[in-house]
Amino acid sequence: ATGRPLHVGRPSWAGHNRWSKVRNVKGPRDAARSRLFQRLGLMLRSAAREGGPDPALNAQLANVVEQCRAKNMPKASIEAAIHGAERSAAATRMLYEARGPGGAALLLEVLTDNPRRSQQDVRHILNCHGGTMAEGSRHSFEQKGVVRVGPRDLRGRPVSLEAALEVALEAGAQDVCADEEEEEEEEEEEAALKFICETSALRTLRERLEASGLRPLSAAIEYLPRDHVRLPEETREQAERLLQALGDCPDIVRLYHNIQ
Repeated sequence: ATGRPLHVGRPSWAGHNRWSKVRNVKGPRDAARSRLFQRLGLMLRSAAREGGPDPALNAQLANVVEQCRAKNMPKASIEAAIHGAERSAAATRMLYEARGPGGAALLLEVLTDNPRRSQQDVRHILNCHGGTMAEGSRHSFEQKGVVRVGPRDLRGRPVSLEAALEVALEAGAQDVCADEEEEEEEEEEEAALKFICETSALRTLRERLEASGLRPLSAAIEYLPRDHVRLPEETREQAERLLQALGDCPDIVRLYHNIQ
């Protein structure tokens, strides 16, 4: 990493859950956790169907299992979802492009066993909250490798952003920041950290971070906004309601936007 500049980013890199944290529109925590576990269960079944039920031989499944554990999903629920994969209907993964209020770009990653129903549900939510399906939104994003690590290292010690920066330099990350993502579960006092890299370096970065003593929670390729849009107050409130409604849709497993 010698001679290569490293950017310490603001917590707006993800750009897909910033406004889901608005307390005035966030649903009850128990219902939110139920939706979260429903999505994770669908992701577990899909990964197990595609690559087999053994996480040691199925990297995609192993990553989803890590995410489940990081979200405190019960072990019994994880095992039940994996073992029930063969009996479940095959799920289709799709990426919808959309525009929100004020021209904000949206990408919706959907995992469903009924694509037609999911498309109708998403279109209905968009229409009710000032959004629309729109081709071309993907150009507002770029794919990056994202490794999330716990706020404490493998020894249980807090990890500061300064220490994370040093590790990022050694591990070859392009960016590191506090992670704003909150998949509708209750908020934690300590924020996780997010390391950004090129998609081809994702696996290497994860291994290096773990070797340095950090505790990876997940590693995945995500869509990060190239630029951000700043909305006026009234439009932003409408966008918040749209993002909340999309977050309540059980078929949407990832939601990206470029709202600042």
